[in-house]
Amino acid sequence: MADNTLTTNDKEQTTSISKDILHFRGCCAPKGEELACRSFSYDRLHVLDWLKDIPPIPQEKQFVEIRFKNTRKDYFENPNRLRLKQGDIVAVEAMKGHDLGIVSLTGPLVYSNMRKRGINYKKTKLKTIYRFATPNDIEKWKEAIGLEYPTLLRTRKIIKDLGLNMKLSDVEYQGDKTKATFYYIADERVDFRELIKILAKEFKIRVEMRQIGARQEAGLIGGIGPCGKELCCTTWMSNFISVTTNTARTQELTINIQKLTGMCGKLKCCLNYELPIYKEAREALPNISIPLETEEGKAVYLKSDVFKKIVWYVYDSGDNKGIFPLTYESIEFIQGENRQGKKVDKLDDYAIKQDEEKIDFVVSQHTEEQLMQKTIESQRKNKKKKNKRNRNRR
Repeated sequence: MADNTLTTNDKEQTTSISKDILHFRGCCAPKGEELACRSFSYDRLHVLDWLKDIPPIPQEKQFVEIRFKNTRKDYFENPNRLRLKQGDIVAVEAMKGHDLGIVSLTGPLVYSNMRKRGINYKKTKLKTIYRFATPNDIEKWKEAIGLEYPTLLRTRKIIKDLGLNMKLSDVEYQGDKTKATFYYIADERVDFRELIKILAKEFKIRVEMRQIGARQEAGLIGGIGPCGKELCCTTWMSNFISVTTNTARTQELTINIQKLTGMCGKLKCCLNYELPIYKEAREALPNISIPLETEEGKAVYLKSDVFKKIVWYVYDSGDNKGIFPLTYESIEFIQGENRQGKKVDKLDDYAIKQDEEKIDFVVSQHTEEQLMQKTIESQRKNKKKKNKRNRNRR
């Protein structure tokens, strides 16, 4: 078994973490006023309660949304009718013992969020809120939070020693320090029975192993996306819909994996945001797989703007005769003539004139295949240059 010690850098980082320990639960409460969080910093999946000033409707049961570490949230019943508000720290029911969490939402919006998550409070028995957190609860909670980072480092060393094919992403202690949840990523099934025995013996806790995906890991860790904003999976997104390359093709995006992938290594979730609009707009698009027959030769599809209802065609003969923007009506007319065995004179007669409509687009001289071929050739040239420099150094 590996040495159960931390390096000097690990100890320094652990010490710096312990100074503002509640920041890891999204709480910026000043020292001595930690029974409630009235300001938030690392608050994940924050909810704006826009109904907070409206008097609540009397309900038979009161339900409250409680948040824990990172993006973990759950819903609890308030049988004691505690007067809770956003930011209150409360002790809640757990599988065994109790946990501490922060109230993130109260009132009618809780019922709306429960419906979104498919929770039927009439059929499902929810756990209960015990009480407001006491100073002793807060102290034990802070001690538990302080153990998470050293436990994460130590567990990673144990996993490496055991040779398990898994990646440990995060550790979350229960508020009473009796249980810890270990979040991990694995491509295949992992037999971690021996790992659980070692962890339970070494840390004197109950162990729960929870497998997550790459997108969930990005939500746990957080970060800044290429748009300059915090990740969607950190701030508001909780349900992840699969994204495919067909999503990018539907939106006429170049298939560049480096630009289309997010922090998690998967295709960006935001590719799905405008997809329904593009699908609806493309329903009116003519059949672009059929070339247009003219007296000057065949014209093939180049690109389209489904919102302006314009499609650009070029001649496939290789001659640089230009790019011709056509309306949907013109394309359907030419295809109708071709079906009758007739050919139109030339595309220029049907192209949109610059005077008729100002066209704002980037003229592309190459198709996707040509661009890909150029990229491959450029990589080969760079590789040859690099090999030549290495030989000269020798």
